[in-house]
Amino acid sequence: VQLEESGGGLVQAGGSLRLSCVASGGIFSNYVMGWLRQAPGKEREFVGRINWSGGTTTYADSVKGRFTISRDNVKNTVYLQMNTLKPEDTAVYYCAARRNWYSREYDYWGQGTQVTVSS
Repeated sequence: VQLEESGGGLVQAGGSLRLSCVASGGIFSNYVMGWLRQAPGKEREFVGRINWSGGTTTYADSVKGRFTISRDNVKNTVYLQMNTLKPEDTAVYYCAARRNWYSREYDYWGQGTQVTVSS
């Protein structure tokens, strides 16, 4: 499975961005999709994930209420809508795929897209 993110960029604090991740090379609906991020000098951290049908999502406390994950299994795409962005949201954002909802690891990763939030 190949994953390719897009939609990153520079935005002012309080603004919004929507990231997209297109999957190819596999049956998209077989995979739980996650978004993770890594800020400079920090470890990669979980942002949120969505189950195979899109009916269930979970989020990190730091983004809950501000970020929304959705997916379109026809377009093989998962989205991360980010609202009320804060400077601390600045990071490289990765989408990732795995088969099992409860797994700790992801099997496939995108190359990442940079999000920079200015204060």
